[in-house]
Amino acid sequence: MAEPLKIFILMAGFGTRMRPHTWSRPKALISAAGDTILGHMLQMVSKVPDAENAELVFVVGYLGDSVRRYMHSELPHIKAHFFEQKELLGQSHALVQAREFMHGPIIVILGDAIFETDFSRLATKPADAIAWVKPVEDPRRFGVAAVNNEGWVTSLIEKPSNLTNNLAVVGMYYFKRGEDLLVAIDEQMQKGVATKKEFYLADAIDLMLKKGLKMRTVVVTEWLDAGLPESVLETNRRLLDKGRDNSAEAGKRSGVTVTPPVHIHPSATVENSRLGPYVSVGRNSVVRNSTIEDSILESNVTVEDSRLHGSLLGERSQVRGVNGEVNVGDDSQVSGE
Repeated sequence: MAEPLKIFILMAGFGTRMRPHTWSRPKALISAAGDTILGHMLQMVSKVPDAENAELVFVVGYLGDSVRRYMHSELPHIKAHFFEQKELLGQSHALVQAREFMHGPIIVILGDAIFETDFSRLATKPADAIAWVKPVEDPRRFGVAAVNNEGWVTSLIEKPSNLTNNLAVVGMYYFKRGEDLLVAIDEQMQKGVATKKEFYLADAIDLMLKKGLKMRTVVVTEWLDAGLPESVLETNRRLLDKGRDNSAEAGKRSGVTVTPPVHIHPSATVENSRLGPYVSVGRNSVVRNSTIEDSILESNVTVEDSRLHGSLLGERSQVRGVNGEVNVGDDSQVSGE
């Protein structure tokens, strides 16, 4: 009997670029287009062949208990295992925290990005491993996959000096045998192959490529990031454009003008206000006498007498009499003069 697929999601970082929001929650639990980033990621991996039998393996760190609580409360039907990375020594080091699950077929997802891709090719591509990639105009800001004329990956290059290889590696990999990756990681760590004291997965993969690993690439059609406030807003825009809009229902509220696309939770209260385009309003939030564009309101937010754009408002935050952009974490209060 074939071993079930294990899907590793590595999210042990501090998320410093997303503060103040990540003082109280990991990046993966920040919202966009009516769901958390993690929720969107799990919708993505639900399209993997035989996903109903797959096991999720989370490697968490700072605020990791909140991920465990989220999974137990929101998605209790999903079989999930949790491991803690107490020292942030890199992606390879994160994986070995869960070495007991590194056998059989595995998918590894680094960080908190959302992808769209055709997972059916897992069953049709004759390869030991797959790296998901996205062609980019300027690959010098990314790690890229160098590919030969036959389509096999020859190496992974971090921030190349030229434009020759433009296939940016998006941070998702498949390995037919997780135990082979574990052997390479153990070798990497024993040899001290690290960059700035961190063990990167790309270096372990390069060790495998030098020993004959057959790795192909699969192109993603969408690559959405949640690493910066502006990228979260961009992710919100893209998701609303691609099916998360519920403006047809939201626009039925009396005294409310909606410019699509938006996502307004059914439990939210909106009175005498204009919302959209590209606005997400979370559970039990209240908006009164306000105009909001291109913004995300988490749950239990209150906005009154304000004109907001390009804003991220954490849970239970209160904003009154403010015009402009606001970026505040959970339980914050902001008032205009």
